Amino acid sequence: MFDATSIRDEESVERYSATAEFRRDMREAKLAVATSGLKRAFDIVVAAFGLLLFLPLLAVVMVAIQIESPGPAIFRQRRTGYRGQVFTILKFRTMTVAEDAGDVRQATKNDTRVTAAGALLRKLSIDELPQLWNVLRGDMSLVGPRPPIPEEVAQYKRWQRRRLAMKPGLTCLWQISGRNDLDFDRWMQLDLEYIDSWSPLLDLKILLKTVPVVLSGRGAS
Repeated sequence: MFDATSIRDEESVERYSATAEFRRDMREAKLAVATSGLKRAFDIVVAAFGLLLFLPLLAVVMVAIQIESPGPAIFRQRRTGYRGQVFTILKFRTMTVAEDAGDVRQATKNDTRVTAAGALLRKLSIDELPQLWNVLRGDMSLVGPRPPIPEEVAQYKRWQRRRLAMKPGLTCLWQISGRNDLDFDRWMQLDLEYIDSWSPLLDLKILLKTVPVVLSGRGAS
């Protein structure tokens, strides 16, 4: 970030204001306000309301998971969030419990580990609903880049690490633009586009577009 102490006269201010560094600093300042202010308040209100609204559905899903396959209904996994902070994400378990507890391979299309109930939960993204608790806790936001696992972050190129400049979200531009139909680099580019153009209105648009996309199952794995 630019060292403000180096701005000693009006000419220096004008030069700095015209630089890409200034624009980047302004974006970072805007993101800091967004993360700690209006965006956070909106997250708390909507996440709390959502948990109350979906409570009966959450209970039914938990019972259905445990009837079909032995093991916990909630799957916990370490993910990387805002500025590289690691947290535990919550999801409904959609796969059989692996004999090897360390088996955390990403599920693929037609993965035999995915249960019948799990396939439906994944298609409609119902498996993500427990993350409303992550939002309420402050680990995540309603809208933001999806949280990667630490092992994935370790392989990021420098430009890709900038997606950690905002709290991860339940939904994002990637979610409404094709999800798993997109390649990895396009996914990263969409996240950076979101960060660079964030506004409350953009968040609202993404949330509204998420509903029909999720119900259609487009791009789900």
